Amino acid sequence: MAVAHEEGARVTAHCFAEQSLRDFAAAGVDCIEHATGLVADTIDLFAAQGIAIVPTLVNIDSFPGIAAGAQDKYPTYAAHLTDLHSRRYETIAAAHDAGLPIYVGTDAGGSLPHGLVAQETAELLRAGLSTVEALTAASWGARSWLHQPGLDEGASADLVVYQADPREHIGILAAPEHIVMRGQVVL
Repeated sequence: MAVAHEEGARVTAHCFAEQSLRDFAAAGVDCIEHATGLVADTIDLFAAQGIAIVPTLVNIDSFPGIAAGAQDKYPTYAAHLTDLHSRRYETIAAAHDAGLPIYVGTDAGGSLPHGLVAQETAELLRAGLSTVEALTAASWGARSWLHQPGLDEGASADLVVYQADPREHIGILAAPEHIVMRGQVVL
């Protein structure tokens, strides 16, 4: 991680489990995808170190099905998945309340299809983020965290146009009217 940090890169890892979160924090990770295993002491640890999370709540929604399929052969694993799923919103709300940076991601492309960012952003509202906080986690906040330019003169023109204000109708995120990437209209 030191080499990545020396080069200005951020280091992130995927983790569902509780103990591994302590190990990643000790190693100096910058962000954890999923982070379902966060509990009070690791939330405090992450807050103290400024470790961000990407909850992937749309991914966590698959846990009950996975648990059902594992119940007979791996009952402890199934119970753990069920527990992580049942407390997912409370876990993310506690992380949010502690000041952890939260960003949007879906972990799609494997068992989940691409195109779920709008749904993930809406899920953050269920975890206690305000609409503006959820939109920031999906856009400017994430760009900034990734060291990408925002609305800067000469920066790449990346934007999305909607028929309604997403701050008033979060569901509109799933229906972009136009998308501009690097100054080119792609939709």
